Amino acid sequence: MTGIVATILLAMAGIGAAFNLVAAMLVRVPRPVAARREWPSVTVLKPLHGLEPGLEAKLEGLFAHGYAGAVQIVFGTGQAEDPALALARAVAARHPAAQVAFASDAPRIGANAKLCNLANMTPAIAHDVVVIADSDVAWMPDTLTRVVDALEQPGVGLISCLHIGRGDAGFWSRLAAMDISYRYMPSVVLGQALGMAKPVLGPTMALRTATLAQIGGFAAFTPVLADDYELGRAVRALGLTSHVPDFFIIHGSTEPTLRALIRHELRWSVTIFRIDPAGFTGSIVTHAILLALAAIAVGGAGPVALAVLVSAIVAELAIKRRIDRASGQSSGPLWLVPIRLVLSGVVFVATFFVNKVDWRGAEFGVTRDGRLQIR
Repeated sequence: MTGIVATILLAMAGIGAAFNLVAAMLVRVPRPVAARREWPSVTVLKPLHGLEPGLEAKLEGLFAHGYAGAVQIVFGTGQAEDPALALARAVAARHPAAQVAFASDAPRIGANAKLCNLANMTPAIAHDVVVIADSDVAWMPDTLTRVVDALEQPGVGLISCLHIGRGDAGFWSRLAAMDISYRYMPSVVLGQALGMAKPVLGPTMALRTATLAQIGGFAAFTPVLADDYELGRAVRALGLTSHVPDFFIIHGSTEPTLRALIRHELRWSVTIFRIDPAGFTGSIVTHAILLALAAIAVGGAGPVALAVLVSAIVAELAIKRRIDRASGQSSGPLWLVPIRLVLSGVVFVATFFVNKVDWRGAEFGVTRDGRLQIR
């Protein structure tokens, strides 16, 4: 019996190692953006909630976009007394020539606070293209140009962005960033390339105002947790495509403790599991090193088992090297990779036993169709 279990574990680890190697090969340095004579006008929506680490620099970076067309920036908070709104006003005051608007006191029309905020910001939108940039996102100087260029391709209705994680709050946030960069992003790249998934990544998304109106606006998505997924599905229902181009943005991780890290990652994984339980369960193969080690623990360290383990390690190292090179950033050092692998495995297993999530200090239940239930 142990031999059968070990064989199954080795087979899964081998598949995972192969998947990871292919994903690493698919990650590439982004191509230059072709020059064009005219660029559409853009509204950037920046929903805020509290003074996150590094927020001022992220807000300042919005004004260094280098975009050739007209740009409006709209900052929004759920409550007028949110200190993030005061900080946004102070940063905007340093750029008096910029077109800036503010919105606050978002009515709670659904459980998803971010979407309530965005719905409240919608009347301020002044331009034909809308880009949503989460509060924990930092852009490269050419990000806005790349986002709009990708959206302008024929048939594209929604753009979202690969992101490299960056720890903005110490040790645990760095581990969180490494999970984003070296586990989640490769699966996104591979899934899209093989046609196995149609990923939409929430930290930065872009669509046209006409498309947003056709899908019912942000208010239509306030009951759901996976608003990015549902936005993508609604846009594709119009006959348009959703696409993730090959460039990276920076996603700032701010988890100050292990508890905060686990809670945050469980929210993500529970969301994916509720939407696609079969796909999430199948993603166990991406934990190739842990599977190979489990096989060795059960069946011994034979030549085949060791070869699979080495292959899994090589694949993991290849992913880190390729992601770092393509993004021009590094989420963490090699010595943290084993700790990160163990944490990822713990979160994966725990997901099957969790039916509620913590989001910004509030507890929600999650239904089988991904809707939030306030507890």
